[in-house]
Amino acid sequence: MPVEVVMPKLGMAMKEGTVSQWNKTEGDPVKKGDPIANINSEKIEMEIESPADGRVLKISVSEGEGVPPGTVICYIGDENEKVPANQTPVKEPEKTEQKDETSAAQPAEITKTPLRQEKERIKISPVARKMAAAANLNIADLKGTGPGGRITKEDVQRELKANKERTAAKQPALEQPKRIPVAGMRKVIADRMQNSLQSTAQLTITMKADVTELVALQKQAKETVVKRYGNKLTITDFIARAVVLALKQHPNMNSAYIEDEIRTYPQVHLGIAVALEKGLVVPVIRNADSKQLIELSKEIKAKAKAARENNLSGDEMQGSTFTISSLGASGVEFFTPILNPPEAGILGVGVVTDEAVFVGETIEKRSRLPLSLTFDHRVLDGAPAAAFLQTVKQYLEEPITMLL
Repeated sequence: MPVEVVMPKLGMAMKEGTVSQWNKTEGDPVKKGDPIANINSEKIEMEIESPADGRVLKISVSEGEGVPPGTVICYIGDENEKVPANQTPVKEPEKTEQKDETSAAQPAEITKTPLRQEKERIKISPVARKMAAAANLNIADLKGTGPGGRITKEDVQRELKANKERTAAKQPALEQPKRIPVAGMRKVIADRMQNSLQSTAQLTITMKADVTELVALQKQAKETVVKRYGNKLTITDFIARAVVLALKQHPNMNSAYIEDEIRTYPQVHLGIAVALEKGLVVPVIRNADSKQLIELSKEIKAKAKAARENNLSGDEMQGSTFTISSLGASGVEFFTPILNPPEAGILGVGVVTDEAVFVGETIEKRSRLPLSLTFDHRVLDGAPAAAFLQTVKQYLEEPITMLL
């Protein structure tokens, strides 16, 4: 009996997953544990491994196609095994006349049918197909040198090189742009950021906080904290604590604009943006207002580590009420962070720099931290937003108050 490979459920809120790339084609041999496909949902992207030895008998979901969790995306089995017809979720062309309330629109199925037929006519690896699509090559014109005339990555590269040489011969000065399809995590981030700017009234205000005493306190407490708690306190930990305390004093910033109403939350669920190789994720520290500085610090580091190792679930990246994003490690001072919908605020943190500052009548070297607050003007106005940022600044300039 063939083994079904199904679309996994990546978090409680997941409604649909997409096959971003097939690493195997129908008929390919596989061993248990071999990566056979990449799938993604929201900001999670992961590999699907073969659950058994055998061959890929049937691919039921095309690349780029979204399906609900639990849908069979392919079958693994012995070469002579047959896939049960009544279990194959792919709709055949002759069934398109049937009216199904769960089908959004029949024209989408009609346009997909020639693509599936083309995949059956032309043998081509998934990587080669992607490369050809990115370069706008007609795969019917490509000559395959792989087993059974299959078009390989090298065949596409050979054709691209030949095209480049032909173009250079005709127009030596013309440079061909590099085309990269937007998919997976990059596509999700692009859509969310565009939607954020289009659906909210965003405004950014800035301040600088004098963190000279904070830097000194952090260095002074370093050895003691590591020895007692096995944890290292960072400036980011203190900033997170300052933000949580300020949100409790200014609850209108701990709000969201949803369906023409402002929803103010009693708890603070703090999002901490983490940069990854393929994009950006925002793990959430739930009930951050109930945690002391050390607890907050440990959870921030644990969530960041899980994010970099791709071990976060979808639920761990949803439900934040306010977000912190830092570009200090990149040497950036002020910037304009984009809201993480439907939140009303996000704080951008820059790099700490030493500056010459007048203190009374004398000039002193002080450590200064740039802060950029983007807020939704539909939820609150400039004055209350500035009051919130001023409170964050006060906590950072008087760090002892965060420990009391």
